[in-house]
Amino acid sequence: MKPSGAALSGAAFSLGRTWHRRLRPVDRSFAYDVLFLWLPMRQWQRQGLAQAPARNRFGALSFYDRDHGMGGPNALAWVEQLLQENGVIAPDFDGEIWLQTLPRVMGFAFKPVSFWHVERAQGGLVAVLAEVNNTFGERHCYLLKFDEMAAAPSASKSLNLNTAQVNRFVAGADKVFHVSPFCATEGRYDFEFRSLGDWRSARINLSDDQGPLLKTSLCGRLEPYQTQRAWRLVAKMPWAALMVVWRIHWQAVHLFWQRVPFFRQPPAPTEFVTK
Repeated sequence: MKPSGAALSGAAFSLGRTWHRRLRPVDRSFAYDVLFLWLPMRQWQRQGLAQAPARNRFGALSFYDRDHGMGGPNALAWVEQLLQENGVIAPDFDGEIWLQTLPRVMGFAFKPVSFWHVERAQGGLVAVLAEVNNTFGERHCYLLKFDEMAAAPSASKSLNLNTAQVNRFVAGADKVFHVSPFCATEGRYDFEFRSLGDWRSARINLSDDQGPLLKTSLCGRLEPYQTQRAWRLVAKMPWAALMVVWRIHWQAVHLFWQRVPFFRQPPAPTEFVTK
C-alpha cells in the first residue's frame, strides 16, 4: 500500500471522492469530493519530512496527534503500543505505518474514519487499523490483521489490470460501534483496500441478517505533499472540513423524512479495539 515512485516516498495527499449507498428500506446514494492525507508516520517522527502539513499547530492543512487514538500527544506511539499488545508487530518492527486520514482544514476537522496501514520494510501489508468516530464524540477501532499463512487466498490477492498490478486486501469485522441513528449496532463489515500505482481505494460494506445494507468507498490518486498546493486547495474549498459534518446531518434529514427506522444510541463498547 506504499505510494510508488521516489516522488511519493514522503507525505502525500489526494483530492479524492467518497461514495455512499444505502440499499434499504430506501435506496439512496450520494458522492462528494474529499481531501485526504497519506502520511508515513514513522519516517515523519524519525527524520522529519521536507513537505508536510502543520503538525500540532494551526495551518491551512494541519495534523494534530490528539485527533487520534486516546487523544494523547503522540499518535504514533499509541498505535505502535496497540499493535505490539495485539501481536501484530514486534518491538523491533522496521516497517512503515502509513496514516490515511482527513486533515484539519483551517483548524477544524471531523474524521468519520482513518486508516493506519501497517507495512513491512520489504513491502506487503501486515494489518490495517480502522479508527472510527461518530458525531456523538465517541471513537472505536477495528483491527484487521492479514495472516499470509492462514488466509492468503482470501485476504491478499494481486490482480492484473492493463498489465499493472492491483494489490487487494480484504478483511471482515462484526459491527459493535454506533455510527448512525439510522442503523442498528449489529451486522458485519467487509473491508477492502486496493492500490494501483499512486491510486488508493478503501471500501467498507455493511450487511445484516437480511443481506447487504450499506456500501461505502473512499478513493483518489496521491500526489506529493506541497505547501503551496495545499494553500491552493484550501482557497478552492475552505469549508471542506465543516462540509463533512454538514453533509452527514443533511443526509440524516433525508432519511428522517423518508421514515427510515431510528435507533437510539446504545452504550459504547467496553473494549476500545475490536479484532
